[in-house]
Amino acid sequence: MKPRKVARAVKARKAAQAAAAATISFSPYRAFTREEWARLRADTPMTLKPHELEQLSGVIEELSVDEVEQIYLPMSRLLNLYVAAAQKLHAVSLEFLGRKDVKVPFIIGVAGSVAVGKSTTARVLKALLARWPDHPRVDLLTTDGFLFPNAELEKRGLMGRKGFPESFDAERLLQFLGDIKSGVARVTAPVYSHVQYDILPGQNATIEQPDILIIEGLNILQAAEMPAGGGAIPFVSDFIDFSIYIDAAPEIIERWYLERFMRLRSTAFRDPGAYFHKYATVSADEAKQMALTLWRTVNFKNLEENILPTRRRAQLILQKAKNHKVQSVALRKL
Repeated sequence: MKPRKVARAVKARKAAQAAAAATISFSPYRAFTREEWARLRADTPMTLKPHELEQLSGVIEELSVDEVEQIYLPMSRLLNLYVAAAQKLHAVSLEFLGRKDVKVPFIIGVAGSVAVGKSTTARVLKALLARWPDHPRVDLLTTDGFLFPNAELEKRGLMGRKGFPESFDAERLLQFLGDIKSGVARVTAPVYSHVQYDILPGQNATIEQPDILIIEGLNILQAAEMPAGGGAIPFVSDFIDFSIYIDAAPEIIERWYLERFMRLRSTAFRDPGAYFHKYATVSADEAKQMALTLWRTVNFKNLEENILPTRRRAQLILQKAKNHKVQSVALRKL
């Protein structure tokens, strides 16, 4: 077949697929209102104290008892069931293979935009899951540590695209996850400082075979380009056992980003060693305008191009309202 005919045939096939998809009324998710989801807590006990909620809250997101009881306790119950099932499957597989392998951590991925509350969700889940008897050791790691150092980003002309997929050392991140899933006893990861806005030279976080590892990051659900020859190209989501996407309308996230930026301007940015210290020395109006520019030219662009398209790859989607409270939950059907 001639190239033009091939191109027309491919185009026609894609159009037919799109038309067929448009007529199918099916969602891979089961949707829950906040009230419906809260009932799935069943008899899961509240194990966090008020002073712990304060410690787990974010810069602009104050955790309430209601939010933990209605949203996070059902999540911890669900995840506990998933972890137990994975542990049983692992034991059955070892019995079939006649092998005795080392413990392999269950990996939970938390994805979403900058300022949407990923870190708060990850911290709360870590605290709750560690209180279940079958998996007391829970670790948390952010993929920020796998960003290229600023010097390397400058060299590659990527400082204006920090947080985009190409700004991460994907090879090192995949090697880290591969070691974790291979049961390596001690695995190290670079440490990132949000104050210095850079990787801290010579500093590492060590992960030692936890029962559960929560990994939080912008692009962890992104798929890789598939090679024409069908070769194996691993990507981060290959290593994730359960994925969560934190969602909110872009205009709401923009407001949260500006609010967080201005809060940091009067706290962390006042440190002379902070990368964004200059924003603490200008007027509030100037700082707000600079923050808005950063949001629209970098973070919103990244959300639109790279992060939001991965939302439907998550197994659980938490939809937030402007008050930071989760208003609905979508759970992927099995």
